[in-house]
Amino acid sequence: MIAIGVSSNGSNQLIGALECIAAAAAYAAGVVAQKPALRTASALSVTWAACTIGAIALLPWAPELVREFGHSSTPVIGWTIYLGIGPTAIGFLFWAYALARTDAGRLGSTTYLVPPLVVLIGWITLSEVPPLLALPGGLLCLLGVAFSRGAFRARASSAQPDG
Repeated sequence: MIAIGVSSNGSNQLIGALECIAAAAAYAAGVVAQKPALRTASALSVTWAACTIGAIALLPWAPELVREFGHSSTPVIGWTIYLGIGPTAIGFLFWAYALARTDAGRLGSTTYLVPPLVVLIGWITLSEVPPLLALPGGLLCLLGVAFSRGAFRARASSAQPDG
């Protein structure tokens, strides 16, 4: 609902949705592969290995990166470094730390918080007013997280009398 509400490219919408599904499937496979690794290695070493594997996979594009950086301004290079260290490395380190301490499925359900948070942060910091359809989509995401984390089951079981 959020993606449809914020999309301005109707013809590319299906392609974008399919790419998101492919990315989600690849990410899910990575989480499942990461969980056993965290049984024998620390979150830092697993995150380091994953980032190293990603960097190696991207080596064919390194010459283009060097060319582009040669034409880039200092702020662009700084923001690129920030994106690699901040949201990527630190974010995945925190993810690995949490994954080592909980079930992959339970932790994975928290990723439903990302779309409404992106809409909210974009609204606050970038003045990107969300379209009307994004609001129920965000609410649906939040309800999905609450449901998957057992928030409704706890209330339902406490409301029933014993015996």
